[in-house]
Amino acid sequence: MITIALSKGRIFEETAPLLAAAGIHAAEDPEASRKLIIETNRPDVRLIIVRATDVPTYVQYGAADLGIAGKDVLDEHGGDGLYQPIDLQIAKCKMMVAVREDFDYFGSIRSGARLKVVTKYVKTAREHFAAKGMHVDLIKLYGSMELGPLVGLADVIVDLVSTGGTLRANKLKAVEEVGDISSRLVVNQASLKLNRDKLQPIMDAFQTAIAKNK
Repeated sequence: MITIALSKGRIFEETAPLLAAAGIHAAEDPEASRKLIIETNRPDVRLIIVRATDVPTYVQYGAADLGIAGKDVLDEHGGDGLYQPIDLQIAKCKMMVAVREDFDYFGSIRSGARLKVVTKYVKTAREHFAAKGMHVDLIKLYGSMELGPLVGLADVIVDLVSTGGTLRANKLKAVEEVGDISSRLVVNQASLKLNRDKLQPIMDAFQTAIAKNK
């Protein structure tokens, strides 16, 4: 049995065509079903539905053979024990630094100010600001980052930005790019050694489907 770990929402929707290219179709829509294990049209393949942040853990410890996770999640996780063979080029966005529209971010940097930063991506933010030689205080939040600068909790947010609509609606502006984000296929290294004959065709089908969409 090959187990593939996926999360609901955008990643699942954009993964479905790739699964179809590999001849894999979910028996149920995870958005409509309460089941956490979804059978497929193939008796040797099943899907498990987990939180996006948990996908690398399920794959790392062998509870799933394959998984699909955003680069943001993988960077925070660290990627230990995971093989990341394919950038799937789906669920694209950017990791950005953003501030209030009236906040002079670059002036604060020049003056050597110690900024307070709210983010869910603490490891990524720490590395970004350390590379710039900046001293910051990191505050971890799990959602509604935009509130931080508005209520005085922080000066800066580091978060994913797609269209920028949420920033504009809350009178914030993106001032610096941290990096491009997209979803990656992750593979348990032991599973690949033991079941390459089953996993490789799936990986090859994904790669072919991505090449056709370029």
